[in-house]
Amino acid sequence: MTVRTATPYLTLSGNAEEAIRFYQRQLGATVESLLRFGEMMPQCSEAQREPVMHAELRIGHAVIFLSDGGPEVTSGSSRLSIALQGDDPDEARHGFAALAESGSVIEPIGEAPWDDLYGAVEDRFGVSWMFNCTIPK
Repeated sequence: MTVRTATPYLTLSGNAEEAIRFYQRQLGATVESLLRFGEMMPQCSEAQREPVMHAELRIGHAVIFLSDGGPEVTSGSSRLSIALQGDDPDEARHGFAALAESGSVIEPIGEAPWDDLYGAVEDRFGVSWMFNCTIPK
């Protein structure tokens, strides 16, 4: 996969808003974008509408992503992933399959509600990788 960026992705099991405020106060972070589950998935339950699906914070020249995570994230846990952004769907599928071969699929690669190709896999070393790839129109 032709990777354009590799970004740390924090999954904070319900603490994303608190973390955003903390990083703003302590590190001068600015919120570049913030999407809630209800904005991207109108069919989700009422309880899942407000949590943060995806946020992008800028800290100086650096960017981090964070989320409350979905129902698979247990309360009080947090997880660090690496989000790879690319522009070649075939290469994204290949890289995903290569890591999944000796690892485990977290979310199968396929078209996401935000119109990109997306999938998540944990490699054999326990590292979580998120593949997000622009689908040519």
